[in-house]
Amino acid sequence: MSFFGNDAINRVNLQSGVQALAEGAGGLFLLVFLLRAGIAVPIALLAQAAIVAVRFVVRPALLPLAQRFGLKPLLLAGAVGMAAQYPVLAGVHEVGPRLAIFCLVAALAEVAFYVSKNAYVAVVGDTEHRGHQVAVGQSLAAAASVVAPLAGAWGLVAIGPTWTFSAVALVQVASAVPLLGLPNVTVSRSAPGAWRAARPAALLLAVDGWFDASFIFAWQVALFLALRESYAAYGGVMALAGFVGAAAGLLIGRHVDRGGGRRAVLIAYGAAGAIVLLRAGSLGSPWFAGVANAAGGLVMPLLVPPLGAAAYNLAKASPCPFRNKMASEGGWDVGCFMTCLVAAGLAQAGAPSWSWVLLALPAAGLGGRLLWPYFPRA
Repeated sequence: MSFFGNDAINRVNLQSGVQALAEGAGGLFLLVFLLRAGIAVPIALLAQAAIVAVRFVVRPALLPLAQRFGLKPLLLAGAVGMAAQYPVLAGVHEVGPRLAIFCLVAALAEVAFYVSKNAYVAVVGDTEHRGHQVAVGQSLAAAASVVAPLAGAWGLVAIGPTWTFSAVALVQVASAVPLLGLPNVTVSRSAPGAWRAARPAALLLAVDGWFDASFIFAWQVALFLALRESYAAYGGVMALAGFVGAAAGLLIGRHVDRGGGRRAVLIAYGAAGAIVLLRAGSLGSPWFAGVANAAGGLVMPLLVPPLGAAAYNLAKASPCPFRNKMASEGGWDVGCFMTCLVAAGLAQAGAPSWSWVLLALPAAGLGGRLLWPYFPRA
């Protein structure tokens, strides 16, 4: 399979798999840990909004760093820096300075990591194998998500948050090891037309941020409440979702590369819309909510290959992939920020949790409409 012949992409995908262990055992519990610490639902959602807001504000500072050092040092710094958020999170017990420090640390590490990683993948990835290459990383992450939530739930119950999140931080640091062998990628000092060329990608990712804020973050909160705030139940249903999604991505990635991008878009967003409705109707029953969450494990493995293929190829074809990714990641932050604010407002007003979940439904329709033209007819 020639799409495995790209050593740099293989290393980045391996890093994604290891990082998924940290995210599944730690990041997946971020919002629910805040809830168990006694922080109100609206404040937990506002904390997520604060993280993406800080990312948006500090992102322009990355450009001179990338121009001077290249993408590899930023990528390594971001991958290691992501570990720092977990020990800080373990000490959050109320609304106060510790929560603010956590939001700041998480934002600074995430902005360095995701922009440099996505720009790097855009540059070194192969256009003709993009669907496969994106799907491999997604499948590794889904496979890790089978074990990691169980480990995270066990740790929080058995040994407490300090030891659990410290172990998660070590796994996150270890994720940087495959990146050590990467070649560096430079960023040009000048790229006329780069910002204008990035507008379509920024719009596409803004809608994706809108979708993710509801489908991922608001759903995590709603699900945890439906499961009566049980770490064990939450970890179990998240592991089941990882098992469901582990095999789906490779198939859809192959389909994208063989000219079936439009069909992949219909499948992904059609499934997303149906599962959003299923989730919204499931929250009255813990058992039904667990089933709906498991079904949701299909969505990201189906959605990421066509969306990632379009976004990465747009960046690679642009005057500057790094600037393109700065703009598109900024778009994602805007979409996520606004939706988190709306969800927090609904929660503060006493609206039922299914109303937060349904915010993803119009985003799925608009996302499919925007992504459709990026693929030619089969």
